[in-house]
Amino acid sequence: MSASQSPAAAPVSRPPHPLLEFWYHFKQNKGSLLGLAVILAITVIAVFAEWLAPHDPNIQFREAILTPPVWADGGSWRFILGTDDIGRDMLSRLMYGARLSMMIGLIVVTLSLAVGLAFGMVAGFFGGMVDVLIMRVMDILLALPSMLLAVVVAAILGPGLVNAMLAVSVVVIPHYARLTRAAVLAEVNRDYVIASRVAGAGPLRLMLIVVLPNCVAPLIVQATLGFSTAILDAAALGFLGLGAQPPTPEWGTMLASSLQFLQRAPWVVTWPGVSILVTVLAFNLLGDGLRDALDPKLKR
Repeated sequence: MSASQSPAAAPVSRPPHPLLEFWYHFKQNKGSLLGLAVILAITVIAVFAEWLAPHDPNIQFREAILTPPVWADGGSWRFILGTDDIGRDMLSRLMYGARLSMMIGLIVVTLSLAVGLAFGMVAGFFGGMVDVLIMRVMDILLALPSMLLAVVVAAILGPGLVNAMLAVSVVVIPHYARLTRAAVLAEVNRDYVIASRVAGAGPLRLMLIVVLPNCVAPLIVQATLGFSTAILDAAALGFLGLGAQPPTPEWGTMLASSLQFLQRAPWVVTWPGVSILVTVLAFNLLGDGLRDALDPKLKR
């Protein structure tokens, strides 16, 4: 058979783009898609709260104190979710509270991830006494009840939203440090790392350029779950009076200031509690989906 009559070569199939492959595995988990949709909706509400909220969150409508939701007897479309004990619109305060909760999650995760990542990378790379010293400090922090530690730190720093975020950041640093160290130890003796070291790469380049990109997957999952932990712990500190101070529309603070009206006007406690529940659940569902999509052993 001549060359002109030879059969055509079979087409070479290209591997799917990593983002397309990730999305394919991620969307298999319907709960994760639901969590992602809820988080996107909360983010939109938080960003555009000034335009979406029907009222200023701190304006007091004295003629409408403890007005029930619109579907209850005595409710009004002017206050769809009712008002609190001094006449502030619940829906507006929840929308502005979403902004604070998302900001708390972002700042806490960023701070704790940065510090924990630095400690974990140093401990995993240098080992020896450096590793022992860093890990023993992390073990001490993990041995203390997380909420109690956050309360102690917040009490030392003083009540306030910024101090509450710092307190929660301190509590979750050990989780990122230990996770980073474990990922570094799993990668540091791989062939590509040894080849880079032989080629003359310094410790900083090895840590940040060579090893770190291969440790990102578990950190992304932990950071996503850390959002829910940060929101929950900040709400708990606000409930205890150590977080955001009134009249700041923060969900935990709203719960604390409304407990005395639980039987008379249950909606003033229900809506902040439901907001915390839905947001934390959404981040947990998203974290599960990211874990399934990023971990090859768990891909369906």
